[in-house]
Amino acid sequence: MNIKEVSQRSSLPAKTIRYYEEIGLISPLRSENGYRSFREKDLHKLAFIGRARTLGFTIEDCRTLLALYEDENRASAQVKSVTEDHLRAIDEKIAQLQSMRSTLAHLIDCCAGDSRPDCPILKDLAQPV
Repeated sequence: MNIKEVSQRSSLPAKTIRYYEEIGLISPLRSENGYRSFREKDLHKLAFIGRARTLGFTIEDCRTLLALYEDENRASAQVKSVTEDHLRAIDEKIAQLQSMRSTLAHLIDCCAGDSRPDCPILKDLAQPV
């Protein structure tokens, strides 16, 4: 398969596929003229990476998960550990976002939003962290 076909089948842009090749996540064959030739296993890896990225895994997590996927002697505990770490990071981000939301909602409630120049939102933003 050429890059256009693998891009269509994997739903990943060609630029992303080239990047994944550049950083060593996939290694398509190269013809004598230098064109990439993707195999089914390359397409499968791209689909795997695409799904993992959709779930928010980092490139390094994807690299780890791919290595574990290809290791028939892996322990599922390793895969679970990577996934648990990722879930913890998501939970931390959610907590941070909820805190930000709460702060912003409070500031909005404190602001009259009228023609007066006094604004508690700007006063809060001007405070040192």
